[in-house]
Amino acid sequence: MSDDLIACDPEILNGKPVVKGTRISVGLVLQCVASGMTREQILDGYPTLTAEGLDAALEFAARQFEGEEVRVVENAK
Repeated sequence: MSDDLIACDPEILNGKPVVKGTRISVGLVLQCVASGMTREQILDGYPTLTAEGLDAALEFAARQFEGEEVRVVENAK
């Protein structure tokens, strides 16, 4: 289970969720994805991050929005 790879410890990054064994936060992973980085670029840029850790971070973030409704809003003219 990917939850085994995510930790929240008040002594590490003020308790932000991080990939276990690293100081790489779930938020940082999301910022990398949002900036257009590929999986390979993220993994190359953060050598302590494993592919499993990357997947766990993305799954963790996605679960935070379960039950949320996403709507496409068009600009009114």
